Amino acid sequence: MLKNFIRIAFRGLLKNKAFTIINILGLAVGLATCLLIVFYVFDELSYDRFNLNANHIYRINMDMKYGGNVASYAITPPPLAATLKNNYPEVERSARLIHDQGVRVKKEGEYVQEEKVVYADSELFDVFTLPLIAGDPKTALTEPNTLVITESTAKRYFNDTHVLGRVINLSDNTNYKITGVMKDIPSQSHFNFDFFFSIAQRADAKLADWNNFSYTTYVLLKAGTDPKAFEAKLPALMKKQLGENYAQLEQSGNYFHLNISPLTDIHLKSNRQYELGANSSASYVYIFSAIALFVLLIACINFMNMSTARSANRAREVGVRKVLGSSRGFLIVQFLSESLLITFCAAIVSVVVAWVLLPLFNEVSGKHLSVTLQVFSWFIPIMLLIILLVGLLAGSYPAFYLSAFQPVNVLKGKVATGFKGGRLRNFLVVFQFSISIFLIIGTLVIYNQLNYIRHKNLGFNRNQVMVIKDVGVMENAKMFKQEIKHLAVVKNASLSGFLPTGVVRAPDEVFRNRSVNPKSALFTEVWPIDDDYLPTMGMGLAKGRNFSHQYATDSLGVIINETAARMLGFANDPLNKTVYRATNSANQPIKEYHVIGVVKDFNFSSLRDNITPVVMFFNDDQGALSIKMESKNTAAFITQVQKIWNQFAPNQHFSYSFMDQDFDAAYRTEQRTGKLFLIFTALAVIIACLGLFSLAAYAAEQRNREIGIRKVLGASITTIVTMLSKDFVKLVIISFAIAAPLAWLTMNKWLQGFAYRQNIQWWVVILAGSGAVLIAFATISLQSFRAAAANPVESLRDGD
Repeated sequence: MLKNFIRIAFRGLLKNKAFTIINILGLAVGLATCLLIVFYVFDELSYDRFNLNANHIYRINMDMKYGGNVASYAITPPPLAATLKNNYPEVERSARLIHDQGVRVKKEGEYVQEEKVVYADSELFDVFTLPLIAGDPKTALTEPNTLVITESTAKRYFNDTHVLGRVINLSDNTNYKITGVMKDIPSQSHFNFDFFFSIAQRADAKLADWNNFSYTTYVLLKAGTDPKAFEAKLPALMKKQLGENYAQLEQSGNYFHLNISPLTDIHLKSNRQYELGANSSASYVYIFSAIALFVLLIACINFMNMSTARSANRAREVGVRKVLGSSRGFLIVQFLSESLLITFCAAIVSVVVAWVLLPLFNEVSGKHLSVTLQVFSWFIPIMLLIILLVGLLAGSYPAFYLSAFQPVNVLKGKVATGFKGGRLRNFLVVFQFSISIFLIIGTLVIYNQLNYIRHKNLGFNRNQVMVIKDVGVMENAKMFKQEIKHLAVVKNASLSGFLPTGVVRAPDEVFRNRSVNPKSALFTEVWPIDDDYLPTMGMGLAKGRNFSHQYATDSLGVIINETAARMLGFANDPLNKTVYRATNSANQPIKEYHVIGVVKDFNFSSLRDNITPVVMFFNDDQGALSIKMESKNTAAFITQVQKIWNQFAPNQHFSYSFMDQDFDAAYRTEQRTGKLFLIFTALAVIIACLGLFSLAAYAAEQRNREIGIRKVLGASITTIVTMLSKDFVKLVIISFAIAAPLAWLTMNKWLQGFAYRQNIQWWVVILAGSGAVLIAFATISLQSFRAAAANPVESLRDGD
């Protein structure tokens, strides 16, 4: 019997090849889109789950209110890890990481800048599943001046993985012995480094300084431990360790609170300062999961609409089958068999399409997705389930609708009841276009916000600023700067590694009075700059003057931003006010500075955050050289700069970037999301239009005789096209009325994640609505015009 159903279904599909091809393509596009999103979602949800003890590993965080600032950090004091392990029975293991500045590693006679560098405890391998292919994980990082490198790094530097005992030389003439080679860390990890240096060589790692927040701390809790109960003990620990300082903090309304984050939540649910890598957001997983579901539903609705569009053609077939004795149940199974067969064919096509498009999808999404045996373990069962669900869902309405035809009415030609009678079909069209309009508005809002970020006045000019990194490796960086300034296209240059490109730096304290009481503290970023910094960055002064070598007292001067002036209480008259800073000197524990200028507020962090205070000191810093240039031939300019670099640092790799690109990189997630939104929105609209096209064909088919009579009576093609289109256009307008407020609320909530944002403009909503109406009208008009242009004699003859 099943074989018979399949054979009849296959024969019926071949009989109507155009219908079959359109249906398969519509479903295939929907399924392929769904598959790609499922790959994306599974990848996002799989972060850090390669660790065998992933469900028992937690990171310790710190929430802080101090000096007028409220912040969340992913770093803690150096002694916390050992204290937790030794004094809390719930803790089985603990480990620390500290991601400092990059290092320059000697490679083939040249020192190459490496940024994926971290210092780690020897207990790292007890907490995380990071298998070594060479070396002993228990001793690999116990000694100073040792390190573990990844497998790919070993091949990159030595063309081999058998490198135990080999030495890596840094630009500061220190040597490190390789004591382990680990397998490459999976890409689904919230941290991914190439060099793991032993933490034993760091002096600050051994300090019992509970006021120094710099280390990322992880704990492996014993099985059966209640994480909430463990977390509840942490505030008492900080209170005990800080002693009187903690009491002063509480009295002044400030606090330091420790809490924990499950390892598997870090990638999607953590957005703290000093994260070890760029995390994503759970909201994007929810959004794309909803898009996958909606696109799949739109594809299923298309199948229903296209099947009902053929109802008049198949009505006589149903009538004849019923007269010959076929039961309604038999017909339902027959139509469901056709639906499942189409879905199966569409699934095969969708798998091929998804596989072909996977490299392009990886490029757009920034992922490294691939089809592996592990993927097949969940892919095949899910695919079979999707085929079954989609086949039954898409085929259920046509099956029950067509099988309900009465043979007497069918054979008398009384099947068609008109388009207006199809309430369910109307609902399906409204549902389709509500989703499409929602996605169109969402896409326009995202692109509008990204465009706002790209063109917002940030308080500095990032265009045509070349940044040469790590100039401190050369003996005379100041002379190098002067040589660069002599180039004809260079307007100015500044030596400072503190750049306004979204890099989080360690904050420090500045006090309003000599008592250094927490009540008078300002927790601020402290930037050492030179006298060329402000003009190079195009920053303006609100009050006062810039640093100058002509004033000897500028060594004790500071320039503060407008936010710092307000928070210090200096907003009205900041010049020559005095601020204080604690030092490590026993002879002069408190140092006094005077304000010589106030720089206009500028966005040096993400536009998701409000501008925070900055205090600038007149000190040397050779982290980078920023060059403001005016050159149309960038390649030639880079060559000129590299020649000068090679004169001052002959054995050092030349590394540079452009400030506008560094700034844009901070919003790469939003840019990728915008591109994916655009792609999925376009697909959703295309699929919805396929359904609308089929319904237009259905309406024209039902009103074929009416159209012929109207034409005989003198109706124009325009009149007939309007008659056939107006009902559909009304449905699209209703869809707009439903989707617009929902999209407004949803995207407005998304925009709340940006401290600086472009409010949703009225034209965005109007453009989305009018665009949807025009697209729908164009789709309908194609079919309506063909029906209106047909010979009325033929339609009247067919209606007899």
